[in-house]
Amino acid sequence: MGCSHGKCCCVKSSSLDRDSRKTGFHHSHRKNILAQRVLKHVSVPSHNFVLEYTFLTLRGYYPDSLDKQNQDNFCIRTQIQGNPNIHFFGVFDGHGQFGSQCSNFVRDRLVEKLSNDPALVDDPVQAYDSAFLATNHELHTSDIDDSMSGTTGITVLVIGDTLYVANVGDSRAVLAVKDGDQIVAQDLSSDQTPFRRDEYERVKLCGARVLSVDQVEGLKDPSIQHWGNEESWDGDPPRLWLPNGMYPGTAFTRSLGDRLAETIGVVATPEVSIVRLTPNHLFFVVASDGIFEFLSSQTVVDMTAKFTDPRDACAAITEESYKLWLELVNRTDDITIIIVQIKGFSNSSTSGVESSEVNVGTAMRTRTGTSEISATTDIDVYRSVTSSFSDSQSCQHVASTRSPDTVVHSQSCQRSTES
Repeated sequence: MGCSHGKCCCVKSSSLDRDSRKTGFHHSHRKNILAQRVLKHVSVPSHNFVLEYTFLTLRGYYPDSLDKQNQDNFCIRTQIQGNPNIHFFGVFDGHGQFGSQCSNFVRDRLVEKLSNDPALVDDPVQAYDSAFLATNHELHTSDIDDSMSGTTGITVLVIGDTLYVANVGDSRAVLAVKDGDQIVAQDLSSDQTPFRRDEYERVKLCGARVLSVDQVEGLKDPSIQHWGNEESWDGDPPRLWLPNGMYPGTAFTRSLGDRLAETIGVVATPEVSIVRLTPNHLFFVVASDGIFEFLSSQTVVDMTAKFTDPRDACAAITEESYKLWLELVNRTDDITIIIVQIKGFSNSSTSGVESSEVNVGTAMRTRTGTSEISATTDIDVYRSVTSSFSDSQSCQHVASTRSPDTVVHSQSCQRSTES
């Protein structure tokens, strides 16, 4: 649901079209999948376990723009700040005319901001907040036209035995948890869209009109402000519009970039969740909404758990997502997925970074507005909502050490590079 302008291309395709596109997938994309079969390992010596990870990204199929660039980007950087116990995984889903430039910019700058923050280990939540907002500000002042282009961002920072998950937009991170003889999907992020009542109310306070395309065009009653939920949506989701304009039409409520949408409440402030790992945590998945548009979090976890090799899981999930896009709509989105398996975790700590617990009180004091912390059994979620929306600035907070191993997705060559 990351498309930002106009109506989603959710027109049923004919069986002939579907068959030809499936054939196209198997011939062209399978070569791409095979070329990306990379499996890497990185240790977390402070707690004596290993992260085994792989990734896959595919350009979407757009019938009216067959040469459309893949606007997804991803970044995997191990040993942040030279520390063998700190590792970063991120997926960035660009949108708009210059979406690929935006996601490429954020991919590079966000992890650099985190890497250069001396307070990263002591206060990861504040470091995340500062990195997202500073990166957003730099994107605004760059040569990239982000007035109606931008990117979402879903990132996981591993510090010792703790996951810090920062989300802006509608991509997603999911953790697999062993519960008896079952493996249960636990969402590490919450999609930030007008389907969420808290996000809906926040952008409304900033002056946004929240309407589906049919409502904007007069085909449905605009006074009806209920659209069900993301699982039951009919292809015409609620979007954000200027009070007197037919744009920007964003289907998300948070992003990096999107300067025009900022005037009606779209912010780059991340929501950060915190999870202390246990032996019951098997793996986590970080992916763009090209994966989760038609696959539930539980389905993705179930499919991943079927495979010993996460590379096979990446391929199967991507192919299933692609197939569902072609069956249900007349295009596919760009698709990016990272799977990280947690191997050998036993709750034992040795040296280096000990298990890091964010000082929540400190984090709250460093922010303006009203902050809220909600907790479940093993996950803390830090959310911030500004309390004053008098102007566009009040709707948006404005606030090199190179690691040994970095994997990033390169738009130009459609493969990963390391440095």
